[in-house]
Amino acid sequence: MLVDSHCHLDRLKLDKLENPTLEQVVHEARESAVTHMLCIGIDMNNAGTVKQIAEQFDNVWASVGVHPLDVEQMIAAETLVQEADHPKVVAIGETGLDYYYSADNKAVQCESLAMHLDVASQLELPVIIHTRHAKQDTLDLLRRHAGDKKGVLHCFTEDWDMARQAIDLGFYISFSGIVTFKNAKDLQEVAKKVPLERMLVETDSPYLTPTPYRGKPNYPKHTRQVAEFIAELRQIPLESVAEHTTGNFFRLFERAGQ
Repeated sequence: MLVDSHCHLDRLKLDKLENPTLEQVVHEARESAVTHMLCIGIDMNNAGTVKQIAEQFDNVWASVGVHPLDVEQMIAAETLVQEADHPKVVAIGETGLDYYYSADNKAVQCESLAMHLDVASQLELPVIIHTRHAKQDTLDLLRRHAGDKKGVLHCFTEDWDMARQAIDLGFYISFSGIVTFKNAKDLQEVAKKVPLERMLVETDSPYLTPTPYRGKPNYPKHTRQVAEFIAELRQIPLESVAEHTTGNFFRLFERAGQ
């Protein structure tokens, strides 16, 4: 079985489905051996929604947090703690730093990430990190603020040096459909090097649809294509990628297994 460790079920293009329901999305995922999903919070406006979605399915969990591109609505730590007080919330995030799309508010992004890391440590929850073109600041903040539960650098697109340093800090590295793109040769080299014991897979759906479905809507079922590509890239059985990444998910997100 496989786990989609990062998807946005509240943003899926359901109207593209013959049966436009989340039940159909979950059913199709199961048919592709994607048996569990983590629905990601990106701001306080969708925190309630992702928790409601997780409540509907026994194989879906949620996270709560504020995406780095939404930090202008900076929230108090107490608010995040309150939002995380829910039996289906298994992580804090996504949070992080994005200097590719928004480099003019670095200080606010860093303040937000530090707060998320502190709350995650306080609640003993793992944290979901979005990082783009912010390598050193991300690593520095993880070193200073990450708690014992650590977390994952999701939809990883950076270099091997950053992956290695994050792994040394206790973090996992998650690959999305980007790794299947023809122009992602450098990322594919990273995917060859990340130890299976530190790897997760995801769709980040509805974004980043993997090959061969690029140009079409992305859904959790396509986690299988990501895992199949990595298996072929590393010349190992799909079952090995599935076994390791699924085990890693439940080790990292301990509440999902309770």
